[in-house]
Amino acid sequence: MLKHNLRLLWLLFLWLWASPWTAVGLVVGLVGLATGGRVRRRDGAIEFYGGAVARLLQLVPVDPMAMTLGHVILGRTATALDAARRHEQVHVRQYERWGPLFAPAYLLCSLVLWLRGRDAYRDNPFEREAFETERRHRVLP
Repeated sequence: MLKHNLRLLWLLFLWLWASPWTAVGLVVGLVGLATGGRVRRRDGAIEFYGGAVARLLQLVPVDPMAMTLGHVILGRTATALDAARRHEQVHVRQYERWGPLFAPAYLLCSLVLWLRGRDAYRDNPFEREAFETERRHRVLP
């Protein structure tokens, strides 16, 4: 019982630590719902897709199928979320580790890489971790 309660407290802490970006994701998701989008819960995250969410993702420079903000994953479609879930779940865990510092750290890494002539997206260590996790799970049954 104590172990279960400690786990719940830890999960609550992780949600609170990532909550500033989760709140941003919820606002975007609610706009998506108000414009015909949908919502579902998967693997400890809230996923929004369709509506204005899909249109907003088209404005992101790397043209993603999905994007994570805290414990919220925004996707163009349900199929896009299914395809990107493992990758985006890595970003959820990164938000749990970095909390409100994740987005600034991510953007700073991208800026430094870009200034050095490297790919600001593919060479970003946060993306590399997500792509590596995705690759490892694709190989293993």
